[in-house]
Amino acid sequence: MKSSAMRDLMALTERDDVISLAGGLPDTSTFPADSYASLMSTVAAGSCARALQYGPTEGLTLVKRCIAEVMAAESMEVDEDELLVTTGGQQVIDLVCKTLLDPGDVVVCEAPTYPGAVPTFSSYQANVVQITMDRDGMRTDELQSTLDELERAGHRPKFIYTVPNFHNPAGVTLSLERRHELVRIASERELLVLEDNPYGLLRYEGTPLPTLRSLDEEFIIYASTFSKILSPGVRLGWTAAPAPVLAKMNLGKQASDLCSSSISQYFVSAYFDSGPWEDYVRSLIDIYRRRRDVLLDALAEHFPREAEWTHPEGGLFIWATLPDYIDTTDLLARALQEHVAFVPGRAAYVDGRGGSSMRLNFSGVDVDDIREGMRRLGEVVREQVELYGTLTGAASKSGVRRDPIAPSPTPPATPSGASPGAADEPANVLQLRRKRA
Repeated sequence: MKSSAMRDLMALTERDDVISLAGGLPDTSTFPADSYASLMSTVAAGSCARALQYGPTEGLTLVKRCIAEVMAAESMEVDEDELLVTTGGQQVIDLVCKTLLDPGDVVVCEAPTYPGAVPTFSSYQANVVQITMDRDGMRTDELQSTLDELERAGHRPKFIYTVPNFHNPAGVTLSLERRHELVRIASERELLVLEDNPYGLLRYEGTPLPTLRSLDEEFIIYASTFSKILSPGVRLGWTAAPAPVLAKMNLGKQASDLCSSSISQYFVSAYFDSGPWEDYVRSLIDIYRRRRDVLLDALAEHFPREAEWTHPEGGLFIWATLPDYIDTTDLLARALQEHVAFVPGRAAYVDGRGGSSMRLNFSGVDVDDIREGMRRLGEVVREQVELYGTLTGAASKSGVRRDPIAPSPTPPATPSGASPGAADEPANVLQLRRKRA
């Protein structure tokens, strides 16, 4: 199994001397300590014995009511028996793989994809086919042609994995037209879609779009989490899925961990009972919007003109791309010498692509550290661009910049087990912008 670059980098976030733009960390310091103490006291006073006990595998009714409230905020209705409470959103991905995949089965996802999904797919020996993205999210025209190609080769994907809102790591959002198209493709081909939506409520600008599940429930496995709107430390996520799939996932979860933390479920319930949970989310939106803007300004100030990046309307991440002759995995080693970290782009691919890209997080870092971290990183990037640009002769072409709107050719729809490899890496395929909007 390939090591997850995100997992390896998490250890660095604990070092005081490193400014980490790597982790997908919410800022838990924004949650008042006195509120936490009060909520835990409430749980201890009213439900201590039950909170310390095992619970049902599918989750407690009291937390399912909270989940239904969160889903209603994104215009979704759900019955309690349609829900499975999980140990974080990551467990949903694992359970879907455990339930649906045999070694060699095909999974379709975006290029790039959530770095935490890559080792999960690999651990179940899936063959992964990645679909190009642009500023409107996954290209559904390419998805359609890829599915046709796979069908001709005798392959039928077990599911399509997508992060439609404020994509991790790309930061882009699937357009309304493509949401309808993706749901139509899934329905016509009777393909399951795993919709991973941890960031949907963290919108900083623009108009909210309907979830895939709200458009058509029949083939959608919906996944979300309390990690981004409350705390990752409670380790609670959930899925709403078609009944046959949910029943198998419930059995898989029972075999994995019996149940999710009862203490966490009682804590979440007490939190929702204590007042409007939406107020805290709104406070996070204000904080994260400012940090996003600071990071965008810092990119414009400190990165060379050859660099490009996305402008997310929400979520936690910006995807930056450097010239093709820069390898961000090598760049990370140099950046760590300056005590700043990011996630190299290769962590979001299964076939060696993404070598010139990086994921930058702004939610878990205060504005002063964002500015200083980007100053340090910008110096390293400019140094490497100047050095390798001169060695490759690209520096003399610095006045001619590639068009970020025209995606480069992508590899054929070859399952990852037989992919062409890093030597055939295309240039960046995301539509990026150079400056703040």
